[in-house]
Amino acid sequence: MNLRIRLYILLSLSILLLSWEGQQLMTVKADDQFIPEESIRLRILANSNAPLDQKLKRDIRNSVNEQITTWVEELHDVEVARNVINENIHILYGIVANELEKVGSNEAFNVSLQETSFPTKLYGNRLYPAGDYEAVVITLGDGNGDNWWCVLFPPLCFLDFSNGDAVAHETESPQEDQSNEEDEVEVSFFIVEVFTNIMDRFRA
Repeated sequence: MNLRIRLYILLSLSILLLSWEGQQLMTVKADDQFIPEESIRLRILANSNAPLDQKLKRDIRNSVNEQITTWVEELHDVEVARNVINENIHILYGIVANELEKVGSNEAFNVSLQETSFPTKLYGNRLYPAGDYEAVVITLGDGNGDNWWCVLFPPLCFLDFSNGDAVAHETESPQEDQSNEEDEVEVSFFIVEVFTNIMDRFRA
């Protein structure tokens, strides 16, 4: 076997190994976060799938999540969180109305805290079965567009459960940024270590 073929094989094995290890790391990290039994979700149904309606949905999501997080981030009891949200539901109405006004829309909307149906969702290695769960439900216009959902209590809205993907928290703290940098450094060192080991074996 000539040197070129050996290098091709070595490179292919390295890529396969690094891809597998990277997938394992991502799966473990995603599985660190999960929805507890006692939780309150947020579900927003857009008027339609038109780009402007979907953008409006995201803007309302950001504003509502930011507000509710300030109410519940220090709470540990779902009953207390439920009472706080119920007592301040009028503020959420105001937030939605304000976002609609920004884009010059006068479409109807509704905000409520209720049990509503959710589909089965796989996130990381965890399967969340379909069922009725408590949620703040915001319906915009006809509510015929794609919906978005996350978990308000405990605060997990930096995870996009509707897509089954982890998304960046828009209000990450410096500590979280530092943690992400440390994770990247650890992965980089891991990649270097794996490649070095493969090269050592090849030379041997």
